[in-house]
Amino acid sequence: MDKFTLEIKILTKRISMKFSGKNVLITGASRGIGAQIARTLAGYGLKVWINYRSAPEPADALLEEIRANGGEGAVIKFDATNEAEFSEALSLIAQSDGELSYLVNNAGITNDKLALRMKLEDFMGVIEANLSSAFIGCREALKLMSKKRFGAVVNIASIVGEMGNAGQVNYSASKGGMIAMSKSFAKEGAARGIRFNCITPGFIATDMTDALSDDVKASYEASIPLKRLGSTSDVAEGVAFLLSDGAGYITGETLKINGGLYM
Repeated sequence: MDKFTLEIKILTKRISMKFSGKNVLITGASRGIGAQIARTLAGYGLKVWINYRSAPEPADALLEEIRANGGEGAVIKFDATNEAEFSEALSLIAQSDGELSYLVNNAGITNDKLALRMKLEDFMGVIEANLSSAFIGCREALKLMSKKRFGAVVNIASIVGEMGNAGQVNYSASKGGMIAMSKSFAKEGAARGIRFNCITPGFIATDMTDALSDDVKASYEASIPLKRLGSTSDVAEGVAFLLSDGAGYITGETLKINGGLYM
């Protein structure tokens, strides 16, 4: 098979993922996994709304990149833990585009330390940033999407929410809660034609892992059956599938993207 034919086959495969909706909001989208989700969904033809909370420069640069590659998007500033700001942002998107088709709850933080040294504010701060923000997003999206009886939400959780991890009691609780919450929202949203699913990434190569020593990265890779760290594209393609028409009969599920580390 020559290179040209191979490229056509790859392009055809990529275009074959269909979306009945037209836009998507991604929280915490200015860098890392969130930024790659935005790039990927823009590549599939969706208008992407890139959320950021404080620094506009990375979000603006991402939007410029997406537009340079023929995609459509906009940046939108709000704090995902603030109910009023989140609700206002969704209303603005619906007014601008006529609807909100999809939501990806990706915003989150870590604050790692052993449980014996963890103060209540350390625990609750991560719960608020990760779980409460996703709850607000799911609830407000359910309200808005119910008007057209169509929509899909993907919550970005973590492998740690399934298997736990020392030093991450707060983070694992927030992500485990997100998994369970997604199932409950799926049961409430089904009658309205709205799907809720979850993704649990494993060890993903990002700017943070780039700073690790080669020995540490090698130890991580050795523990993974597929013997490599995941890429942000691996996660983004999983998000795209769960939002797409091809996953139209899938709701309340958790997609593990971890190279076989946890099955």
